[in-house]
Amino acid sequence: MARIYRDAWGVPHVRGRDLLDVARGQGRVTARDRTWQLEHLRRRATGTTAELFGPAALGWDRLARRAGLVGIAHRAHACLDDESRAFVAAYAEGVGAGLAESAVPPELVALDAAPQPWEPWTPLAVFLAQHLLFGAFPGKLWRHRARAVLGQDADLLSHEWPSAAGSNAWAVAGGRTATGLPLVAGDPHRVIEQPGVYLQVRLASEDPGDTFDVTGFALAGVPGVQHFAHAVTGTGASQGSVAWAITNAMADYQDVYAESLRRCGGSGGGVEALGPEGWEPAEVRLEQVPVRGASPEPLEIVTTARGPVFQGGPDEGGGLSLRTASDVLGDLGFAALVPLLRARSVDDVDAALDRWVEPVNNVLLADSGGAVRYRLAGRVPVRAEANRQGVVRAEDPASAWSGWLQPLPRTEVPADGQVVTANERRGAESDAVGAVFAAPWRARRLHQLLEGRTGLTAADFEAFHNDTLLLPVPGIQQYVRTLRPGAGGTEVQRAVLAWDGRMEAASIGAAAFAAWRSALVSRIAAEPVLAPLAEPDPASGHDPLFAPWLDLTGRVALALPRLLAAGEPFGIDLTRLATLALDDAAGHPATWGETHVATPVHVFEVLGGGLGLRPPDLPRLPVSGDGECVRCTGSLPGQSDECFRGSVARYVWDLADRQSGGWVVPTGASGDPGSPHHADQAATWAEGELIELVTDWDRLTEEER
Repeated sequence: MARIYRDAWGVPHVRGRDLLDVARGQGRVTARDRTWQLEHLRRRATGTTAELFGPAALGWDRLARRAGLVGIAHRAHACLDDESRAFVAAYAEGVGAGLAESAVPPELVALDAAPQPWEPWTPLAVFLAQHLLFGAFPGKLWRHRARAVLGQDADLLSHEWPSAAGSNAWAVAGGRTATGLPLVAGDPHRVIEQPGVYLQVRLASEDPGDTFDVTGFALAGVPGVQHFAHAVTGTGASQGSVAWAITNAMADYQDVYAESLRRCGGSGGGVEALGPEGWEPAEVRLEQVPVRGASPEPLEIVTTARGPVFQGGPDEGGGLSLRTASDVLGDLGFAALVPLLRARSVDDVDAALDRWVEPVNNVLLADSGGAVRYRLAGRVPVRAEANRQGVVRAEDPASAWSGWLQPLPRTEVPADGQVVTANERRGAESDAVGAVFAAPWRARRLHQLLEGRTGLTAADFEAFHNDTLLLPVPGIQQYVRTLRPGAGGTEVQRAVLAWDGRMEAASIGAAAFAAWRSALVSRIAAEPVLAPLAEPDPASGHDPLFAPWLDLTGRVALALPRLLAAGEPFGIDLTRLATLALDDAAGHPATWGETHVATPVHVFEVLGGGLGLRPPDLPRLPVSGDGECVRCTGSLPGQSDECFRGSVARYVWDLADRQSGGWVVPTGASGDPGSPHHADQAATWAEGELIELVTDWDRLTEEER
């Protein structure tokens, strides 16, 4: 049985006899640390959350079942090579052992439930569920609706939406560092949850013929280390050290089709869909969705030649279907997980990631031999531009997929070079990858921080994580200077103009800017020309589950710099609204940190209100940063200053010495509210710092078996 060690922060270090022993140990310790989280993730993956939370959770369960998550997971599991299949099965076996020896967590006690067993394919379904809304398709629903109301001018509201993924990652080659070997750093940006989506972990095999020692972040419920890691592998002359980091490439690998559907052969017959060659049979099955406190809900699930119908159906005469790379291929890229553990060079990681499918990622790689490389990893379908812009007709032959993007972009970084990726458009190579990218500010700021610097250290990279300069501010200040507000607004104007552009928690100027921004966003969103987008459209049939992607205020907030540059977008007199917004902002909070506090979300807040469930208490800590700072701490201007999205992990990998690096998560290693490690990293994370990365076994404490 694998031995489990802990550092002072409760981070698990798994030491196994061989690969499968390590996998069992990882599953076991994850179940012990995150019992409630794993049960919730399993239920999301299988579309059974309403069995715990009642009708409030039905929107997700319908989507998970209609999208066929369990079926895709079964197919992807069956197609794995023997070793990868055994690795995933060993992890699931370890989860079962950990659940059996763990006390029922308070969340399940409150729900009068107990954790259920995991199947060998469950980790694949969990991974799918975590990323179903991660791609482009919810944004296509927004663009389709916005263009119906505003025409092509709707593109002025096009921007990365805050529920989607974001990240920073950067690296420099050894010619620029104090040690002569590369440095890699980064932080993935997601909705900040409790428990967190990523777990710090170390996985080490003592098998003489298969040694590895990998420190990194694992997605809860998924074996190995998928996205961010520093590995030391082999012994003697064959020993190597390699590190890697990712950001979301903002690639488009999900399409939405408008389907025409009809029943054939009477009410008990089948269903047909209109395809490019006429009416064709569709697959149909019926399921019962269990609902707490109510009768099971019958659900008809239809799958056309394009993909599963996630909205509508034959009784409505049509619906929307979803086509994804993972469904088409029956593959999630899990065959990369074992080779990543064994990697000892950039080439090894690169070869492993040739098997990756989705999400499609930008990857930075560096090794102790001095190599630094950028590559794109994943499968991007080749099809018409219309597919990437919105909803397309299923019967249109031009909407079919015609292959996969090849070759994928790769770039070698010179010995004195640097590389940055922050979800931005990466020049012409991005045109074939996606349609909507993040604003360029974070990437530009990271380049500014790196350019011309030599002798760089891990401490420098840690400081870069905490950079709060908001690059668009000079242009915004120039605009604000032209406004002529009243007396109250004049004070706000002065504070904004005197501000240094840094979104520091203690900043008065940042608070004034944020108050003006929120007021302006609210006024723009209230304009009559945008009124049709302000309320749900009953005719669309969209489930309330998609409301965050269809929220007008959020879209206006993210597009604000673009709207200001447009002059009078949609005929709106922005100068008048911006002037009034200065007056609205009078009496704003004294400092940015007074209202910009971290608020990790717990599922009880979202689904538990009707059952009287309360999430575990966490301290409300002020945080510096903003959505377009390197220190990404996203809020919802026009709605709330609270930080709901940001770095769900931060790390620095030093190829010269693994222990010179560092890492941190927003809460802690444990999901148990009674554990001392439930939120012990929160204050460090809020200050923009890292905790020590310990790999010396003598400095760790072995748990009793």
